[in-house]
Amino acid sequence: MSFQPTQEQKMAAEGLRKLLDNDIEPAFLAHGSGPIPKEMMVGWLKQLAEHGLTNAPHPEQYGGLGLDWVTHLRLYEEVGYSAMDIALPILINCVAADLLIQSAPEHIKERYLSGLLSGDIIASVGISEPDVGSDVAAVKTRAVRDGDDWIINGEKTWISNGELSDFFVCTCKTGEGELTHILLDRKEHPYEVRGIPKMGLNGQSTAQIFLSDVRVPVENTIGGIGAGLKNTLVTFERARVHMGAWGYSIARRAMDEAIKYSQQRTQHGKQIAGHQLIAEKIATMATEIDAARLLGIRAAEMIDLGLRCDKECAMAKWYGTEIAVKATRDALQIHGGNGVTTDFIVERLVREAIIAPIPDGTTEIQKLLIARALTGVQAFR
Repeated sequence: MSFQPTQEQKMAAEGLRKLLDNDIEPAFLAHGSGPIPKEMMVGWLKQLAEHGLTNAPHPEQYGGLGLDWVTHLRLYEEVGYSAMDIALPILINCVAADLLIQSAPEHIKERYLSGLLSGDIIASVGISEPDVGSDVAAVKTRAVRDGDDWIINGEKTWISNGELSDFFVCTCKTGEGELTHILLDRKEHPYEVRGIPKMGLNGQSTAQIFLSDVRVPVENTIGGIGAGLKNTLVTFERARVHMGAWGYSIARRAMDEAIKYSQQRTQHGKQIAGHQLIAEKIATMATEIDAARLLGIRAAEMIDLGLRCDKECAMAKWYGTEIAVKATRDALQIHGGNGVTTDFIVERLVREAIIAPIPDGTTEIQKLLIARALTGVQAFR
């Protein structure tokens, strides 16, 4: 296992960095903090797809680049560094595409994968409910068979891409102890969507989805009836390694902003970068960011090798997101009073970082998963 990027990965990241610095981030900042219109988001996703975002790890036969998850993770870090509001839709599209590739019937793949991987359409995936978070088996949204259709009733919440979605992969209870994934096309099987305002990341959509007697063909079943729990656990691996990258990409941006500010700001006759307590914060940021990235790359390479890596993905998610909270907090402290103003990016980074330890399993859940893998003892029940 090599933790150094290949020459190809370096070149891909450099080309992507130019696009982000010169085009996408300036447009994103000019837009402001409100919801990003769908046409604007799709425009950015299509540009980023040309650089491997969403499609790098997926097979060429479906419109992917046939590369690997490590490459996608390195590219994803660059987008997160510039705009997490854009990186999150990429994450959901990437995970949804993997789910379809691994489990969907051919007619679903043919209809949705090409547009999903090119950035032309946007996916959402629904597991969480008002009373269901990490306990996936407790899902209450129900799909009842009626001839060749499912009739679905229930409510999903915390659904990324919800308001922007063209289709929705819904985790449903289809029998006692039986979960199934079903794809709902928004035009053909309309679902009600309500946005959820948050402390940050309001450019992208987080939503509630309401399902009332929604009729969907049984042929839209993903992965077979009753395979939902198994497929969800695989999906979590892909999502969690990218969640770790969410953390260290924001932390890296916070560190760079803190370094720049500490070199420019003077107190007591010298740059504050020369003060020992400031230097300690920057050194700690750099070390923790590198450690988080190495955990993420290890987990992504295990995915590429087809190895079970729920423990390693949990470690990457826990550590990456938690060091982001600390790094952004320290970057704000280095900025002093300026850090809490909207004139400096660190106040936004703090709000985005503090959200990260919660989605796709809280830090506490990741620790329980790691301990279970090490001891063989189930902590949940």
